[in-house]
Amino acid sequence: MDVIDLRDFYSQRLGIVARQLINRGIRERWPNAEGQRVLGLGYPTPYLGLFRESCERCIAFMPAAQGVLKWPTGRPALATLIDEFSMPLPDAAVDRVLLVHALEMSDDPERLLREVWRVLAPSGRLIAVIPNRRGVWTRTDTTPFGHGRPYSRAQITQLLRQTWFTPTAWGEALFMPPVQGSWFLRSAVAWERVGAALSMPFAGVHIVEASKQVYRAIPANRERARLIPSLQPVLVPSSTATRKAAHTER
Repeated sequence: MDVIDLRDFYSQRLGIVARQLINRGIRERWPNAEGQRVLGLGYPTPYLGLFRESCERCIAFMPAAQGVLKWPTGRPALATLIDEFSMPLPDAAVDRVLLVHALEMSDDPERLLREVWRVLAPSGRLIAVIPNRRGVWTRTDTTPFGHGRPYSRAQITQLLRQTWFTPTAWGEALFMPPVQGSWFLRSAVAWERVGAALSMPFAGVHIVEASKQVYRAIPANRERARLIPSLQPVLVPSSTATRKAAHTER
């Protein structure tokens, strides 16, 4: 999605409520980020406000295909446009990474996560907010969560393990339907409590926390041996014997 569409959604009442509910799930996983270096990737600015004042450093990277907006407004910019597969950071540069509107929008999510693994410190942690393929929010394109590729929990687990991450905690958010009606917006917190208490599988997004695997198995690229068949010796007649045989035939 274009960055203007994302900004417009989060300026609406439904977007404001969605941000509040997802922020609750993020805060449960990361109640404190004091002294940490936090990186947001995708369109994370509605959620980075949780950490901007307390962490050591807080920056937002937005993919080139999406576009970028100045953030925060009225202060020096902390957001920039980047190539998501080649981020301008050295290895192990950040302590925590927040992915929002990133994995489901990426053309190559596996390559994206491996780049995140590179810039994340050995003790670093990752939180990804990913649309739930069984949720109601993915069935309408009026919100950003209805765009891109949604994931099931099993698919997320497989993707994280393939890219050298270990899932450590799971959560869900957006149990309420994506309706602009005032009654639904006022009762959003009640929807969240009932959905979480009953473990309903129809939440709008997964909120998964994962840790970086420092010691990982690296497959060895072995060159395949070329099998050469054994050759049987063959007697080759000499030139003298060949001329004699030709003379005899004449």
